[in-house]
Amino acid sequence: MTAADLKQVSLRMRIQYPLAGSYLGDMLRLIECYGGDISEVRHVAATGSELAQDIVFKASDATGRKLIEINAQQLTGGIVMTMIDEVMQLHLGGKLTTGLKNEILSMEDLSKVYTPGVARVCQAIAANEDAAYEYTIKKNTVAVVSDGTAVLGLGDIGPKAAMPVMEGKAALFKQFAGVDAFPICLDTKDTEEIIAIVKALAPAFGGINLEDIASPRCFEIEARLKQELDIPVFHDDQHGTAIVVLAGILNALKVCGKDIKDVKIVVNGVGAAGIAVSKMLLHAGAVNLIGVDRRGAINRLEVYDKSHWTEFSLISNPFTEAGSLSEVIKGADVFIGLSAPNILQLSDVKSMAKDPIIFAMANPTPEIDPELAAPFVRVMATGRSDFPNQINNVLCFPGIFRGALDCGATDITEDMKLAAARAISSVIEESELSETNIIPNAFDPRVVERIREAVIRAAVDNGVARYPGLLLGSK
Repeated sequence: MTAADLKQVSLRMRIQYPLAGSYLGDMLRLIECYGGDISEVRHVAATGSELAQDIVFKASDATGRKLIEINAQQLTGGIVMTMIDEVMQLHLGGKLTTGLKNEILSMEDLSKVYTPGVARVCQAIAANEDAAYEYTIKKNTVAVVSDGTAVLGLGDIGPKAAMPVMEGKAALFKQFAGVDAFPICLDTKDTEEIIAIVKALAPAFGGINLEDIASPRCFEIEARLKQELDIPVFHDDQHGTAIVVLAGILNALKVCGKDIKDVKIVVNGVGAAGIAVSKMLLHAGAVNLIGVDRRGAINRLEVYDKSHWTEFSLISNPFTEAGSLSEVIKGADVFIGLSAPNILQLSDVKSMAKDPIIFAMANPTPEIDPELAAPFVRVMATGRSDFPNQINNVLCFPGIFRGALDCGATDITEDMKLAAARAISSVIEESELSETNIIPNAFDPRVVERIREAVIRAAVDNGVARYPGLLLGSK
């Protein structure tokens, strides 16, 4: 997705006009004249000598939409009945509802669902708190928690403006893994307050998905909650990204005939996602991994005022390389960008080892133009849907929570994350692997089930599964 794509507005214009005349053709030309990209004309109805039709198109931006709207209203020969922004329409009233598993149709039903029958269930849980996993929604619920400080590429837009994203995340949980997730946007940026609120909410949930919380606070919030809660806590911006990147890297290395233990990896951008990706790669067997930020390569000989950089310097860059991105990328096999647009130069790519692998994931504009880099890169991946090998978190978080919830996991361990990454990569069969096919499609039904099974096995092996005897085939 390009910056221009983000500005586009999806519209549906309904027009009514006589069968005779040139109104439809005139309207189509008008839309195109003002930068509209028409995708479809849909028949709606025919009444006597008149037709009603919908024109579906994208305006170049908000200004383009306004120009089309004003001039369309002035066009003679027919009328514009409505013009609807389809994205805004989709979000009217939000994207989520709640529902009932069993209908309440009689007084007898009411007495079972609520008082007096419900008291027996409450007493059972009071006697054994783990019974909440059996008799309440806890076993299948995840809280999607944000403070609205790092929303997509929009930055600190606040908790109310973050709601559509958190609703969308909850919708993906349900669509891909059948998990009931709830958006919870907190009107506070205070680390201790966020921790206290999430801990107080935890009894109702089987897992916590932290989302779009700015670093470095996100590190402490996650670490403390993992330590103080007995349910999985997962910061998707960090670990979801790391898992999907590793899945793609594992397959890209297979395509290039390289081993993760032997390659030189440069990670540009040492924020929350960059550190999580690096730790995931190291856990998977990487040795020579260098993190680079604005000040250059992170190494243990430097003194940093950011504690997470100091910690990172101790586990990375074993040969203490120093200098800028252009200096340390020489001879690298893999570049992973979680940083800024156009920061990787073509000369940098040319200085890499034979058959380089580039994961340029800055959005909406990658670290290097994929088309520019293509002649010099063996495997290219981005965060965009309009190029092959899209690195998308939706491949990970539904499946990893599905597995964690189904075995009653008390934590999501590093081994569970590694298992999830390997499960994702395994969906692409060896015979199907190619430079443009290293990562599965999010809609591939095998993805969630393979992650689920791998995560359950790893949870049992790590001793964090409440139900270690769970049959993997059951849900």
